Amino acid sequence: MFSLRLPIPLENTLTPPPKINPSLPPYSHCYFYPPHSRSQTQGLIVPKRSSATAGVALRDDAGDGTSLDGDSPEPLPAELAAELMPKHVAVIMDGNGRWAKLKRLPPSAGHQAGVQSLRSMVRLCCSWGIKVLTVFAFSTDNWVRPKVEVDFLMMLFERTIDSEIEAFKREGIQISVIGDSSKLPESLQRMIINAEEDTKHNSRLQLIVAVSYSGKYDVVQACKSVAKKVKDGLLHLDDISENIIEQELETNCTQFPYPDLLIRTSGELRVSNFLLWQLAYTELYFNRELWPDLERTSLQTP
Repeated sequence: MFSLRLPIPLENTLTPPPKINPSLPPYSHCYFYPPHSRSQTQGLIVPKRSSATAGVALRDDAGDGTSLDGDSPEPLPAELAAELMPKHVAVIMDGNGRWAKLKRLPPSAGHQAGVQSLRSMVRLCCSWGIKVLTVFAFSTDNWVRPKVEVDFLMMLFERTIDSEIEAFKREGIQISVIGDSSKLPESLQRMIINAEEDTKHNSRLQLIVAVSYSGKYDVVQACKSVAKKVKDGLLHLDDISENIIEQELETNCTQFPYPDLLIRTSGELRVSNFLLWQLAYTELYFNRELWPDLERTSLQTP
């Protein structure tokens, strides 16, 4: 069982976080930053009852977790209000390589284990009514990794799409991929195009996979698109605004482009060039567990 408890702060937490004590358990180093308005907090997980925390439980009842197909829905715990669940959750799936290294396994084993955690997260989102899940699968910075690891990741993307696409179609999951797809293998590009086309009418959950993506890249490509419209006479310089730029960001593929909650595993306290514009008012949750361990590790609030 994977149990995740997300504390909602009751006081201003904009002050710098305390120094980390290595002797404390891994779930104790979680810092939160309050949103700027009620419109953002409406998407947060909060308890119905009088409590400072909300319990989130994810059970992996699928045995080996090889597919989404055939999984039983995970009921929403009684202490959670369905109408206050996040609309959009973003995840930085960090720690696959370190997980493999700790177990004296090749990096490929860590990436394969990470796929299982992603399947569990997708099941949770489907069961609890979360509408958008965006995952950071491959950064533009990852292209400098060893070629054998990059080649394996490209193959793993293809294999995962191939094994899950039918289940996604049956379960009503829409697939969207953001990032510089021109750098991807042509075979993977074709699979992405087909998967997006086959699932474009699904509405239960939108799974956005960021591949060959970075937040800086996203802002730059949006600015280039706006500049081209100005050059072509389709847009006046004085008409450029935040809203105009937001329309050109790659997250314009979803109805809810701004995550209510960002989850990052592995203990790193940074956003690592992920959705830089979109995370401006997002709640941040950092956990020290490695991403593959989330399928079988219990996390509790201090």
